[in-house]
Amino acid sequence: MRISMLMSLIRPTAPIILGISLGFSLSLLSGTWVDESCDSDSDEMLIAQPGSLKGARKPSSVFSGTTSNNGNLEKDFEPKIVPYNKPAQQGPPKKVFRAMYASTELGIRERLFISVFTSKTTLNTLAVAINRTLNHHLDGRLNFFTGTRNRKLPHGMIVVSHGDERPVLNMFHSVQYHLEHHIAEYDWFYFVQDDTYTQPDRLKTLVSHLSMDLKLYMGHPGEFSGGKTQGRYCQSGPGFLLSRAVLLKLQPFLEQCRTDIVSVRPDEWLGRCIIDYAGISCVKEYESEIKNVSEVAVDGNKSDLWPIGITPPFEPKSRFEVLRWDYFTEKHLFSCVDGAPRCQLNGADRDDVADVIGVAVAELNKKYTPVVQLSAPQLVNGYRRFDHTRGMEYTLDLQFQATTESGHQKPIARRVHLVRPLSQVEIIPMPYVTEATRVHILLPLASFESHVALHFLDHCSSNLLEMGENAVLNFLFTYEPAEAQKVSKNDVFSEVKMKVATLERRYPSIKVSWISIKTESPGVLRILDIVSRKHPVDTLFLLVTPDTVINSEFLNRCRMNAISGRQAFFPIHFQDFDPRVAYPEQTPPASPDLVREAGHFDHYTFVEACFYNSDYMTSRTRMPGDLPENEELLESLDLYDVFVQYSGLHVFRAVEPALHQAYRNRTCDPRLNEVAFHRCLRSTLEGQGSRSQLAMLLFEQEQGNST
Repeated sequence: MRISMLMSLIRPTAPIILGISLGFSLSLLSGTWVDESCDSDSDEMLIAQPGSLKGARKPSSVFSGTTSNNGNLEKDFEPKIVPYNKPAQQGPPKKVFRAMYASTELGIRERLFISVFTSKTTLNTLAVAINRTLNHHLDGRLNFFTGTRNRKLPHGMIVVSHGDERPVLNMFHSVQYHLEHHIAEYDWFYFVQDDTYTQPDRLKTLVSHLSMDLKLYMGHPGEFSGGKTQGRYCQSGPGFLLSRAVLLKLQPFLEQCRTDIVSVRPDEWLGRCIIDYAGISCVKEYESEIKNVSEVAVDGNKSDLWPIGITPPFEPKSRFEVLRWDYFTEKHLFSCVDGAPRCQLNGADRDDVADVIGVAVAELNKKYTPVVQLSAPQLVNGYRRFDHTRGMEYTLDLQFQATTESGHQKPIARRVHLVRPLSQVEIIPMPYVTEATRVHILLPLASFESHVALHFLDHCSSNLLEMGENAVLNFLFTYEPAEAQKVSKNDVFSEVKMKVATLERRYPSIKVSWISIKTESPGVLRILDIVSRKHPVDTLFLLVTPDTVINSEFLNRCRMNAISGRQAFFPIHFQDFDPRVAYPEQTPPASPDLVREAGHFDHYTFVEACFYNSDYMTSRTRMPGDLPENEELLESLDLYDVFVQYSGLHVFRAVEPALHQAYRNRTCDPRLNEVAFHRCLRSTLEGQGSRSQLAMLLFEQEQGNST
């Protein structure tokens, strides 16, 4: 019973036990018994004889040997353990120095430093003028060098006095001063005399395009006296440019130049020093980097545009954008302003053609001389067009008389292309302005204009008040003394005031203010003086007339074009012609279009203006002391004259298509000065109608008289 139970328990595990036993038996039979010394300090691996199985190893040992082709054991790699020994502490740890600015740590330098050579006699005159011209363009990167020591120096100038009036030593000490104080801060150094005018913007543009590591000595080259020294030096009169790399190369030999080179001219002494020890001669110009970079471009030299550095030509996107070429000869232009097929080449056009032909001849002779000399140029065909992206372009077919070195002559023809580029475009930063500024509309009103003011209120009601514009209407009623005495019984502006009250009831949120002014001379300046004192200095004023038609578009441009402390805006409105002239025997439209038959932009009137109260107050304070007391002189001025002569602001004058003025027969004030009165007459006369319309009226009148 017990045996059967034991067999039933062993039977499921019998295959497992049998497999384990068989595995141990096979492993013992296939292995080679080895003797292992217990005294060995390290495990040893035995290799089986050739032809036998690979020797067995101790399970805990590591096989570190390899077998070569001949069966010999290569030398085992024995690793060496290098212990880490912490260095002994020798005092407190050093503090790591970090520069204050990232540019200093990265080695970024300023581009340009200017040095001006002056003297005792010109320090307080020419040097001061140079400082006022250049200093604000360079942010203080300007020094003056002189050989004399002055006790009293001009204010706001950095003057370095060496104490030696000899010109060569003054130049030596100046160069040495740059090496000691500024060589680590700047890439380019410009040296100039105090009697030379320098354009700082062009100079900064030049150095901004040059590599900082370039070895360049550039200026107006001059020949050395005696003619023995090879190369040329840069004359100090026009000024010369030195790179930082040249000065660093010159630094070890500067003292040797002082003792070895004998010269009476400081610029010639420096030129010899640079040629002898830096191997660089003065050059007048340096090749543009665009040509060098184009060599490694995908298309090679084809990738650089002509002329180098000029904006590429305009590329039209459709047939309507193709720029037209105008044909011309030396005597005629075949694209005339008046539409004629041919007109005489006169004035600026004639000078322009003569200039481009002269430039073309000079450039061709520069290219072919001395092999061929070109003379007697004749223009066969000329084409020009204005490209608004780059300038005026020319294509010329020229006929020459070519003379070779041997004296042979032959007529040849050449086609040349020229470009007169536009001047350098500069973005002028302007203060931020917003269209949310409230505009105070000022309407000076005389008694004879009260009926016109009613139409003005109707336009304001529909164009401004209903639109919720951020604007305030201010009526300035000017009463003559006789009218002011009767104001309680017979107010000449009663209808206007009633109209204002009606609008205030219709628009409860709108408040229309008025000021009553009693004066015998209702000039605009006297009226503005009174209004100016009643408003804050930051108030934006819009001065208008009863005939002015205002809308939201114009108010926004008034806000954008009037800049406090910078600019006043005098728009040029579109003036309607007399309806009897523009629309004879027709009904005039309610709102005329901007067409030549309906009206014109009146360049002779300055009645509308956008300006800030602070700018007006400043202009009045800058007027001569006796002018405000001179009634006759004050009445002869208009607001435009005041801003042009006394404000110091930029007066912005431009046509304004959104500003419209209806026609009304006006009378010019005889109290205006001669210029202002003449402008008023021209405005009145040209506002009658166009020349063709007036000519037609005269023709019809003559026809009627003849019959």
